[in-house]
Amino acid sequence: MLQRAIAVASVIAISSVTHHAAFAQSSGGSLEKIVASKTFAIAYREESVPFSFIDSSGKPKGYAIDICLKIADEIKSEYKLDKLDIKFIPITPQTRIPVIANGTANAECSSTTITTGRMKQVEFLTPDFITGTKILVRKGSGITKLEDLNGKTLLALAGTTNEKAALAEIEKKKLNVNVVKVKDHPQALLNLEQGRADAYTSNDVVLYGIRTMAKNPDDYEVVGPFYSYDPFSIMIPKNDTEFRALGLRAMSKLYTSGEIFELYKKWFEPGPTNINLPMSDDLKNALRLNAFAE
Repeated sequence: MLQRAIAVASVIAISSVTHHAAFAQSSGGSLEKIVASKTFAIAYREESVPFSFIDSSGKPKGYAIDICLKIADEIKSEYKLDKLDIKFIPITPQTRIPVIANGTANAECSSTTITTGRMKQVEFLTPDFITGTKILVRKGSGITKLEDLNGKTLLALAGTTNEKAALAEIEKKKLNVNVVKVKDHPQALLNLEQGRADAYTSNDVVLYGIRTMAKNPDDYEVVGPFYSYDPFSIMIPKNDTEFRALGLRAMSKLYTSGEIFELYKKWFEPGPTNINLPMSDDLKNALRLNAFAE
């Protein structure tokens, strides 16, 4: 009986040691592909300051990218990889869901809002930022809220939650606002600078980032009360249980250790992006709620 017990224990021990290698060969999910290729593919936006953007040296950087690099570190450690290359894939608001849904990228790391509609195609990890929709206007315009845009032109990024929120608010308040769709943030900023529009709507933190890209940032201000609340998160493929568990574990470690607060200070208080936006109580509480126990 003793010999049988020892044999069983040995099998259990061996199974435990080889679990990850066996999983990498049989799961068919993102982790199998990542481990086999030793490559982690990150989808990112080129102008979503300070979440993901191209720095002066031409490299992708940002708060969300730093979080995804921590997930990459977790994969490398978990599967004892000697290396894990990072492949960056540029996206737009229109392509971000398809590149995750079709497996071109393993994670989308920028400024994407969690919505139940998007959950039909992809999944999200825990919130890494909480913001809301406001408007960017030229100082001295007299515009302080959405109602002040009656009879004026508002720019909105096509296919975003901010566009939908603006249209819903305009309809609700029966405003006469000309909403013009743009393809990206630089196009919106150019229209504002050339006087072809009166305001641009997006999440407030994104607007602060866009403001830093203007020829004269001090000429612009972010105004108005929130007319939507938007939690940002990392997008991953749908029905990828093992990868989701690893991603949640990596993010939970950031929240539990407090390292996430250092990452926040690096990008928001003021740093390389010149954004001075202290962490809100809403965000602090959201991060604490997602600091899961081991």
